[in-house]
Amino acid sequence: MNENSKRPVLRIRVVFGEEEMIGPGKVELLERIDRCGSIAAAGREMGMSYKRAWELVGMLNAMFRDPMVESTRGGPGGGGAVLTGAGREVLELYRAFEREAARAGAGPLAALQARLKDIPEGK
Repeated sequence: MNENSKRPVLRIRVVFGEEEMIGPGKVELLERIDRCGSIAAAGREMGMSYKRAWELVGMLNAMFRDPMVESTRGGPGGGGAVLTGAGREVLELYRAFEREAARAGAGPLAALQARLKDIPEGK
């Protein structure tokens, strides 16, 4: 199989302003927080520092009208984090946008891929 037979991956970043954007990394972090119930655990799964994960959550919470993530402090019972209803809605809107963009761009993307140089395996 040559490189051209691999399916291209569309990675979309939506930029609202100089410091306001959402893309694959932040979306994946939100999905992992939802699954793990912890900002720290979600960041660890992504190979991200605790500080960076918290910074990204802070950016997301500041960027949107309603917070994306709510957290409780640690302690004897441990802390945690949950996606808010707004967080779930933003995730779904982003994923829907991705799906629509992939559908709309399938033809041009296939044409671009067809023009790639064949690369022998192992190189």
